[in-house]
Amino acid sequence: MRRKARPGGGRQADLTIDALGGRGDGVAQLEGRPVFVPLTLPGERVRVRLTGERAGGFKAELLELLEPAAERVGAPCPNFGPCGGCTLQHLEEGRYRAWKQGLVGQALARRRLSGEVVRPLVSIPPGTRRRASLAALRRGAVVLLGFHGRESHRVVDAAGCLLLTPGLMALLPRLRETLAGVLEDREAVQLTVSETETGPDLLLVSPRAPDLAAREALVALAEAANLARLSWGPPGEAPEPLALRKPPRVDLGGVAVEPPPGGFLQPSAGGEAALRSLVLASLPEGSGRILELFAGCGSFTFALAGRGRVHAVEGDQAALAALWAAARHAGLAGRLSVETRDLSRQPLTAKELAAYGCVVFDPPRAGAREQAERIADSAVPAVVAVSCNPNSFARDARILVDGGYSLIAVTPVDQFPWSGHLELVASFRRR
Repeated sequence: MRRKARPGGGRQADLTIDALGGRGDGVAQLEGRPVFVPLTLPGERVRVRLTGERAGGFKAELLELLEPAAERVGAPCPNFGPCGGCTLQHLEEGRYRAWKQGLVGQALARRRLSGEVVRPLVSIPPGTRRRASLAALRRGAVVLLGFHGRESHRVVDAAGCLLLTPGLMALLPRLRETLAGVLEDREAVQLTVSETETGPDLLLVSPRAPDLAAREALVALAEAANLARLSWGPPGEAPEPLALRKPPRVDLGGVAVEPPPGGFLQPSAGGEAALRSLVLASLPEGSGRILELFAGCGSFTFALAGRGRVHAVEGDQAALAALWAAARHAGLAGRLSVETRDLSRQPLTAKELAAYGCVVFDPPRAGAREQAERIADSAVPAVVAVSCNPNSFARDARILVDGGYSLIAVTPVDQFPWSGHLELVASFRRR
């Protein structure tokens, strides 16, 4: 059988990098089409090999750096390059910050919205990431534990990682040692690990259920590593706690919350605090009853309850149950009400929205198109948007502006250093 030719034929080319793309790859032009080259910077002359297609152009691998840019610096992490956790450790700090801030302005410009409302970037330092999704792969007697490689399923070990907190980094050697006796050769598992106030919270996701020996080894790990909780579950199903030594608790706006296994948390405590402060600062005085959409476990809920009565809506039942249990325990049930609702399939209508003086929404990366359309049809005086994707945010912002809102301010928050991931908080007022 003849092997199918790769797009671009694997051919080589000498190119000049013109710009940085949204993911942090250098972008050049070849025959009128963009070429995306990881690990390169604007102004550099490079020799590349085309490896595939992407976004109407080509993907390429860097073969040789012919002329480096003046802004190129040495990457501080030994894993940089193969590891997919970071894409821009080789760019000078000032230029990196300017590029990161520019992502918001570019996204707004594509939707014909002014970038003059974009405020200075808030940066969260590396070494503070308290929650991470990792992969583990056993190869013989060795277990690789870390992030996936760039655009691949290859696991790059996280030894020496500069992103994770010291507490999570201290856990990794014990975890590798345990998984070496639990996994079969060539077996892989996915992990979500969070650092909580009461100890690490670890979730293993694998289609193969652990046998008795594996369960005993994992329970022993929980004891030795002082884990708060260790859970296992198959993909897409509710996890089973294997060891619950103490409730894993995180402080969300002054309230202790016990998130479900693998539950969403902001990646850093500092980033969460920055986002929360920006949300509160965006609330109008005397906003009345507040509607919080995509509330999760309550990253903003309890702080919002200090400003008024809050109705929190979330589609994930386990997350909302954690929020409500924490509210009751903190004596806030009288200031809060909750509702389980899939907001992409059943967004709140303009009639339902009429009861609120302010809407706060924090959707997943895909954004909140359906809900934004209903808000645009409503008379809600003020809207505060939190987003982890400038492009989907800009689309939703365009919907709100077309519906009669003014975009007042957007503040980008960088709690994923050296990557293309960016969060933001924006405020809108009805004209």
